[in-house]
Parts: sequence; C-alpha cells; structure tokens
Amino acid sequence: MKAKIILSTAITIIGFELMAQIKVGYTNVEYVLSLMPEAKQIESELTAYKKQLDTQLESKYKDYQTKVADYQQNAGSYTDVVRADKENEIVNLQTSMQEFEVNAQNSLVNKSDQLLQPAFEKIGTAIEQVAKEQEYTHIFNMTVSGNNILLYAREEDNVTNLVLKKLGIDPPENSEN
Repeated sequence: MKAKIILSTAITIIGFELMAQIKVGYTNVEYVLSLMPEAKQIESELTAYKKQLDTQLESKYKDYQTKVADYQQNAGSYTDVVRADKENEIVNLQTSMQEFEVNAQNSLVNKSDQLLQPAFEKIGTAIEQVAKEQEYTHIFNMTVSGNNILLYAREEDNVTNLVLKKLGIDPPENSEN
C-alpha cells in the first residue's frame, strides 16, 4: 500500500514537471500575411491572372454563342452531313469550355499556392524564431480559412505581434488579430 502511494505521488510530480515544461502560444497566420508588404503584390498578380483566364473563357463563350446563333439561323438550310458536323462542333466547343473552366480554376489555385509559398515560409521561419526565443514548445494558428479553431486562449500567449516584429512589420495599435 505504501509503495502505491509513493508511486502515485511520483507519477503526479513527474506529470506536473512535464506540464511545467509545455508552453503554448498562438498566432493568426492569415492576419500576419495580410500585413506583409508582399501581400498586395500577391493579390495584384492573382487578380491579373484571374482576369486573363476570365478573358480567355469569355472569348470561348462568345465563339460558342456565335456558332449556336449561326446554327439556329441556318439549320434548315444545312444538309444532314453539315448539320451533324455543326452540332458536333457546338458540342465540342461546350465541352472545351467546361474543361477550360475546370483547368482555369485549378491553375488559379496552383498560381495562388506558388505565390503564397514564399510568404508562408517567411512566416513559418519567424514563428519558429519567436518560439525558440520565447521558449514556446507549441504555437498554433488560431484560424483556418477564416474560421476560428482556437476556442479559448490567454491574450498573453498571443505571439502575433512578436511574429510581425520578427518580419520587420510594425503591428497596428489596438488591432484584433
């Protein structure tokens, strides 16, 4: 019985010591990214790229509309072979537009990832440096895609301003991050 009490006490003490070694912080990576100088450039490049893709899709759509209007106006005068060829051409254009739309969306996502990767790497490096300097064992991102995942945390564990300073950015006064 005495051995169980000693063992239980030892486990409790070790547990408290381990808990004392854990220091958890949090930040808002999306907020940090929004304040980085390169954020506006990234947004500008993505907007221009999206506009270019939209212009190409619009051109395909106009071509499709022209072919459909021509077919509707002249279908009665077409021979069976010409009519079948025109219908096939319209179906192929429609399929091409749908494929282009999917490919354009994927391309936009890839472009976004490509442009954002260096910024996220900078943020990651800054977070790592802050964690080491402030002796944090864990740092969490408080949001994912704009949704809060951190339900409660003490403000003194918010390292966002430290990360901003590490990136050379003056944190805005009284900002909700």
